[in-house]
Amino acid sequence: MKIILIIQARMGSTRLPGKVLLPLGQTVVLDYVVQRCRQDRRIADVIVATSVLEQDDPIRSWCDRHGVTCFSGSEDDVLSRYYECAKSYAPDYVIRVTSDCPFIDYDTIGGIIDTMEREPCDIVLKDSEPPRGLWSEIVSFEALKRMHEIGKLPRHREHVTYYAYEFPEQFRSVVYKLPAELRHPELRITLDTPEDYELLRRIADRFAGDVLVPSNQVVAYLLEHPEVARINAHIQQKPVV
Repeated sequence: MKIILIIQARMGSTRLPGKVLLPLGQTVVLDYVVQRCRQDRRIADVIVATSVLEQDDPIRSWCDRHGVTCFSGSEDDVLSRYYECAKSYAPDYVIRVTSDCPFIDYDTIGGIIDTMEREPCDIVLKDSEPPRGLWSEIVSFEALKRMHEIGKLPRHREHVTYYAYEFPEQFRSVVYKLPAELRHPELRITLDTPEDYELLRRIADRFAGDVLVPSNQVVAYLLEHPEVARINAHIQQKPVV
């Protein structure tokens, strides 16, 4: 069984341009994401999927310097970018991660792979909400191909797996039970605004030099320090339209 992991990344954020290459700890945001996504040995390759635009050349350069596989595709049609990237690897399953999640939970990545291996399916769902920025998704390549072929609305093209959530009856799903210590949807551990960046810098400073700090320790730190968690608590996620 072949599993690949694709990290979607671009420089053109409206609220925080160039966010994926911002300094964090002793490195940059994207390095945190890549290193954490490489922790499960069952993953055949970790690929950064960016756009063909010139503005994303710094991402390609960073990947080249650090020995990270990189793919370039459509900027706005992210579903097409994922499908075209995955197609060349002929995987059985694709894990989706976004590059604005520097503390992505690698234990959850292992857990959703375990879940899929026990009960092969189209997509693994979660039974509750973790903090924003810790969750990853795993879908079968065949399900990704179907979404690419029939999901035509802008929200389907921008949000890679959205079609499967909108039409769940068309896909075989299995539920992953989120650990109790991660059931804190009130926390925001992602990067989209200057306030998010400040919170992430506080976390990186607290766990200085530890790119692989377990996500449950990050959650525990924020719960123990509500003054830090409040830094970005007011930020509203952009709605899906």
